[in-house]
Amino acid sequence: MSEMAEALLLDAALENIPYGFCVWSPQFRLVMWNKNWRDLYGFRLDQVRRGMSLEEVVELSARLGNHPEQGAQGFYEAYTAELLGNRSGARYKSQEVVHGGRIVETAHIYSDALGWVVTHEDVTDEIARTEIVAKRKLELERQNIRLDAAVNNISQGLCMFDPKGRLVICNQPYIKIYNLPERFHKPGTQLEDILGHLFDVGMSASGTREEYVIWRREVIARREYGKTVHELNGRVILMQHHPMKDGGWVSTHEDITEQRQNEARIRHLARHDALTDLPNRIEFLEQMAKTEAGLGRGEMAAVLYLDLDHFKAVNDTLGHAVGDEVIKQASARLWGTTRETDLLARLGGDEFAILMRPVDNAGDAAKVADRIIKAISAPMNIAGQQIEIGVSVGIALGPGDGVKTDTLVKNADLALYKAKSEGRSTYHFFEAGMDAALQQRRSIEAGLRLALQRQELRLVYQPLLGLKENRVTCVEALLRWDHDDRTISPVEFIPIAEETGLIVPIGEWVLREACRTAATWPGEVRVAVNLSPIQFKSRDLVGLVKSALSEARLAPTRLELEITESLLLAESESVLKALHELRAMGVRISMDDFGTGYSSLSYLRSFPFDKIKIDRSFMADLTSRQDSQAIIRAVIGLGQSLGMSTTAEGVETEEQLAMVRAEGCSEVQGFLFSPPLPPAALANLLQSEKGASEAERKKAS
Repeated sequence: MSEMAEALLLDAALENIPYGFCVWSPQFRLVMWNKNWRDLYGFRLDQVRRGMSLEEVVELSARLGNHPEQGAQGFYEAYTAELLGNRSGARYKSQEVVHGGRIVETAHIYSDALGWVVTHEDVTDEIARTEIVAKRKLELERQNIRLDAAVNNISQGLCMFDPKGRLVICNQPYIKIYNLPERFHKPGTQLEDILGHLFDVGMSASGTREEYVIWRREVIARREYGKTVHELNGRVILMQHHPMKDGGWVSTHEDITEQRQNEARIRHLARHDALTDLPNRIEFLEQMAKTEAGLGRGEMAAVLYLDLDHFKAVNDTLGHAVGDEVIKQASARLWGTTRETDLLARLGGDEFAILMRPVDNAGDAAKVADRIIKAISAPMNIAGQQIEIGVSVGIALGPGDGVKTDTLVKNADLALYKAKSEGRSTYHFFEAGMDAALQQRRSIEAGLRLALQRQELRLVYQPLLGLKENRVTCVEALLRWDHDDRTISPVEFIPIAEETGLIVPIGEWVLREACRTAATWPGEVRVAVNLSPIQFKSRDLVGLVKSALSEARLAPTRLELEITESLLLAESESVLKALHELRAMGVRISMDDFGTGYSSLSYLRSFPFDKIKIDRSFMADLTSRQDSQAIIRAVIGLGQSLGMSTTAEGVETEEQLAMVRAEGCSEVQGFLFSPPLPPAALANLLQSEKGASEAERKKAS
């Protein structure tokens, strides 16, 4: 409750009482009164003031014709004896005669906090005496409740001092805030005694006890509103000083320790990452800006931009809880690689940055980058899963690569992009010309967003030859993008599509288009469509496949979906559930690029694949290297034992074909048999195969 609200409450309470009311302090000083009290005794507004002694008021009253039988001195002695005789807290009544022969009945009660609270009522009319007394009793009780609420039930501590620095009144919150012993909150206690006690029990202040008291007295002497913040035993207290016209003052006191702690926490959160408690982008850029002056003088600093490799796959397959733990462990490892003077920040997601200062040469930054790559590449054990990620680092050195924050940050980001494009888990310094490569990437991203709308995407189809059937048994749908008078390789745009999420609408178009085209092929030729792990994040991938098959009127057994090992990295229940549902429909599931991961065999136990596709990297040296031959033989034998067919990719020579045929491979795919074909050319090939097959059957019959 504000001071103004408290004052209004007191004023309203006093002036609305239908009888005279006043309060005398334990030292017989006038503390408060109302207009009805002045009217009863004939006091003018300018004749009474706060702090007047009881003796002064009685002398004034007698001069105005009150107390005619006793006189000023007699009434004063009798009345003080009456008040002093009633300090038990019980209500006491008496009568007196005032000017005009009117009879005034007074009633008073005493409290240690207020003094004597006195009511004055004209009871000349004896007929109404009973009703007036009852009403006065009720109003007195109500008024006491209001006063208690006004003084003791406000949240702030409140105290009032008279012009001589003596305590008039204080409430319980005030006593509680300072834990004041009883002797320091009695009415009449000197301010210096209270301040001295507070200094002795731990009030934070510079100088001596006497200097602290003098300073507080100077604040009061200014006779103006003031606000100060001080500390007492680790707590922060806001004190507001409100001077009164008579020379006294009221002060309010509020414990704002929790408020200050919350404010400090908010300031901290505004500049720090909530997950890792590292400085965030705002703090990093501000520290960068402070480095600009030194760079301008030729001092050297390094900016390292970091991006965790393969984190997206971990987050997508294992879930965000595990992803968060990976970020926290990575943050701890990164912090361990930095120097005391370096600043490590998390910019967001799996992106971090380091500001190294000072730096003597490029070798300093390179050493830190080496330590970072080694630290992050070590396996993490999280929730029973062994997770391996990496980190790519881009480095910009100032002032050579720039003296302004924006320039250095941009150049470090360009170097990071270069490091990622070179195979990840490495670092790269900024070099002139990198900006052109970034512009090219952004151009690809912008064009890819409109590729579907502009109908720039198309599918080509590469046949797979069934060695036992000696005909095309399956055809793989391959995506091509014709943009700006050139055909952009999937190697360029597929990673960007996955990073931006555009692979989801593009993947849906590929699936529907491949099914629609396959429905026109003769016989039981299957179509194979590659699925990105990102597509499995869709809420209803199974529903999409059903829709595409139904729309094309294609039998589920004629659709093969190719997935990579990264999808099964976490053996996610949702992924396995979707795969089982698809297989139950009759759709065939194939593992693409088998042998390139580090735990392929464990994945074959996770899900019963229909086909294993042996990566083309094993074909290149098949005829010259015995280890490649051994791997091919082992994979084909593994597929046979598990009831899975095998496809050898990248078959380009007759010798390679002979070797995989001899080992029992089911299918081959490669330029020896056919390159990827446009839909019309593929249709002609399949039609000619159909014609040849029918001719053989007729000849045989």
